[in-house]
Amino acid sequence: MNEEVKLEINDRKGFFHIDINGKTEGKMTFVFAGPDKIIIDHTEVNEGNNGKGFGKKMVAKAVEYAREKGIKIIPLCPFAKKVFDKTPEFRDVL
Repeated sequence: MNEEVKLEINDRKGFFHIDINGKTEGKMTFVFAGPDKIIIDHTEVNEGNNGKGFGKKMVAKAVEYAREKGIKIIPLCPFAKKVFDKTPEFRDVL
């Protein structure tokens, strides 16, 4: 099963998503706050995928993206905030 996290950006907002067999099973949305910050505002994983680590994979991809682009992340989404709280190595992008 390929659980690659993909990124789509549409103007000032975007989302990270995990598709399995052509169906989106996890999605994390964000908006740009100025040129150098993104705000993660929502994370959702479809029923039946709980505990598979999809949410954390999407946050990890957001961290990778932020590092590549030299931007910061503001995790307004409670789930994303919890991942940052539990993962000290991600905090360089906060």
